Amino acid sequence: MNMHFDADRALLDPLETASIDALRQHQLERLRWSLKHAYDNVSLYRQRFDAAQVHPDDLRSLDDLGRFPFTGKSDLRDNYPYGMFAVPQSEIVRLHASSGTTGKPTVVGYTQNDIDTWAGVVARSIRAAGGRKGDKVHIAYGYGLFTGGLGAHYGAERLGCTVIPMSGGQTEKQVQLIRDFQPDIIMVTPSYMLNLADEIERQGINPYDLRLRLGIFGAEPWTAELRRAVETRLGIEALDIYGLSEIMGPGVAMECAETKDGPTVWEDHFYPEIIDPLTGAVLPDGEYGELVFTSLSKEALPMIRYRTRDLTRLLPGTARPMRRIDKITGRSDDMLIIRGVNVFPTQIEEQVVKLGSLAEVYEIHLSRQGNLDSLDVHVELKPELQHLAPEQQQQIAQELGRRIKTHIGISAKIQLLPCQSLKRSEGKACHVYDRRKQA
Repeated sequence: MNMHFDADRALLDPLETASIDALRQHQLERLRWSLKHAYDNVSLYRQRFDAAQVHPDDLRSLDDLGRFPFTGKSDLRDNYPYGMFAVPQSEIVRLHASSGTTGKPTVVGYTQNDIDTWAGVVARSIRAAGGRKGDKVHIAYGYGLFTGGLGAHYGAERLGCTVIPMSGGQTEKQVQLIRDFQPDIIMVTPSYMLNLADEIERQGINPYDLRLRLGIFGAEPWTAELRRAVETRLGIEALDIYGLSEIMGPGVAMECAETKDGPTVWEDHFYPEIIDPLTGAVLPDGEYGELVFTSLSKEALPMIRYRTRDLTRLLPGTARPMRRIDKITGRSDDMLIIRGVNVFPTQIEEQVVKLGSLAEVYEIHLSRQGNLDSLDVHVELKPELQHLAPEQQQQIAQELGRRIKTHIGISAKIQLLPCQSLKRSEGKACHVYDRRKQA
């Protein structure tokens, strides 16, 4: 295996194997360009920089970036749709946008150079995951305004793969094509992969008879326990791709096949920082906080110190000299405060999957009774355990409640539901139903 990876290093981009000093010099030069590009062409950045009494020329080292102001999702919404573009409309070759479920959508644009860069980093990501020219790639991310489908598509084609552009939904047909077309790789959200695994089993297909060997999963946080469950059920390697529309789309960072120890940030295009989410202070590598990115090569929509709200830490490079991000534990705006305890949905997921007798789907229902929060966790038994006697099922529910109390510190009422009762996701999963705001 090591000989295989050593031989493949000849395929890497030069900056993937550059020295740290060479990489940092490259970042400094690109960062100076990106700050000036934003200041000269985006009125918001010019106003923000001037108000902070900082100018692009003040950047003399990478540490100086901490003097510049942050950008947030609200800035994109406040300047909807094109107010943060740094090039004329005639140079925009594509638009993407978020769903806008919490307000106006965030609109992102790309020049042709941006599209080429994006295809390059996604191709690099698929290759880092173990994909190669000639592999068939089944893409079940949604196409359209969501960046997942087209981002994966162009990257796979750039690598020389055969693309199966299925998009999301039509679960039965998805499985039919996986069986008939025999793809080597699938790119999809982890929650929808579970839905596909259920359908594969429902159709009586042995997943180990399929050619599928690799899953590249992204667009939502997922745990190490869920990785093990997917790999065991489907007989594939499951690797984590990271990205967000505001910075580029999928392909900002990718877990490498030879180490599987967290996504490597493609630091030649995206400069990462970790900050204290409350104070904004920059934290040293290794400390947990909020992930912040500055784009180094984007033309249409430069992003300066964009607050992702994702919580993680920066770690030294392993498979590549570039730094890694640890598994995303959640988002600062997804954190639930339940009876004074900070809880992330992935903490509940971890206990559900660890138990072994429950399906990997779950729902968190929050309500308020008087002045007290009430937490209900809805889960299902695995199909092969549906025959268990009621008292045995009750014991499983009680054990999950005990684990949540022990490991997270809150009491939960467990509702054990019949198989296939919970809604299956066709994209990003919705795990939390918080009715406290309506009370």
